[in-house]
Amino acid sequence: MKSFTKHDRLDHLGMAASIACAIHCAALPLAITALPLLGLEFLANSWVEIVMICLSLVVGVVSLRLSYPKHQKALPVLVLVLGFLLIGVGHFVFEELEAVMIPLGGFTIAAAHLLNWRYSRSCKHQ
Repeated sequence: MKSFTKHDRLDHLGMAASIACAIHCAALPLAITALPLLGLEFLANSWVEIVMICLSLVVGVVSLRLSYPKHQKALPVLVLVLGFLLIGVGHFVFEELEAVMIPLGGFTIAAAHLLNWRYSRSCKHQ
């Protein structure tokens, strides 16, 4: 069984947080009417989305900052930035496309963590 380093755990946490954010943003418009019936109306509050975005940002920056010196590949950083740009543009520029752009940004951030994790695992030197 392979042991996971702190960097691996951060990437796994980042992927999970980003995917949860993307699913939350994609499913919320569809499920908004059922949330009060299920006792989950708190998920419709904007603070939940802000917390998810901030968690993804902090975990993403820390994870990539710790792993970059190991693999020295810029692609995960560029994909992470692209993901947050998609979220920002969806929120503030093209609000009519928010339901598409924000989940896409969340999945893009998860892809950045996946790339970072793969590059870190394939790197021979420590």
